[in-house]
Amino acid sequence: MLSAAALMLNGAAFSNHTEDMWQSLSIAEKKVDVFDPPTQPRFGLIFLHGIGLETLIDNTAYTSLLTKYRCGCACPHGQRSWWLDRICPEFDQALTPEAYILGQIVPWCRERWRLGSRSVGIFGISMGGQGAIRMALRDPHTFPVAAGIASALDFHEVYGQGTPLDEMFDSRERCRQDTALMHIPRAEPYPRLFFCIDPDDELWYRGNDRLHEKLTAMGVPHTCDLTTRGGGHSWTYFNRMAEATLRFLVDSLATDSLRLL
Repeated sequence: MLSAAALMLNGAAFSNHTEDMWQSLSIAEKKVDVFDPPTQPRFGLIFLHGIGLETLIDNTAYTSLLTKYRCGCACPHGQRSWWLDRICPEFDQALTPEAYILGQIVPWCRERWRLGSRSVGIFGISMGGQGAIRMALRDPHTFPVAAGIASALDFHEVYGQGTPLDEMFDSRERCRQDTALMHIPRAEPYPRLFFCIDPDDELWYRGNDRLHEKLTAMGVPHTCDLTTRGGGHSWTYFNRMAEATLRFLVDSLATDSLRLL
């Protein structure tokens, strides 16, 4: 058994090594934090950050899992854009966040890591979780697999509270009409979806529960965890759900690739 000192040294060594595997790059003149695993990636993942703008570049929990599962990861900086297909001046005056992800980030990931057309998944936390689920529902061919952690699905609930949503929509109802629940496909193909939320996450829990209810009623397969507690809407919970989320993404991408053989 390793001593406490040895564990601390090993942890420091891992931390320093993971810093070497992350880079902050510019893709189409926008900042993206990029993780390259030590060996050729099996899959690529796109991580969408929350309203706090934190990516995974300093996150040991996710970095260790990306290494374990041999996944490249691109974390674009989207400002407080809600990752929608609408102009958000904070992000860009002419390009929507969704168009940037589809037109720039996805092709870049495929080229950098030499991946097939269905080897890139998308996930995120809070604002980014809803963005990942929404994009996958709108374009399951590009994103066959998606996951959202503590996803802020009912973002119309914060309309009128001083976020960029107030500029992006002219009413709360128009805002609601663009949420993920309004973009569920009426027929296959469906993306493979995983979403989870702490029951103590009072602001966003009902939206996740409502998504589960609607997908179930429509017969859309999905996996969700609406019962695990672990810190509410915080990085304590986001990190706690890292293993389940990454495992789902990798297993689903692997299953999808076998289906196409």
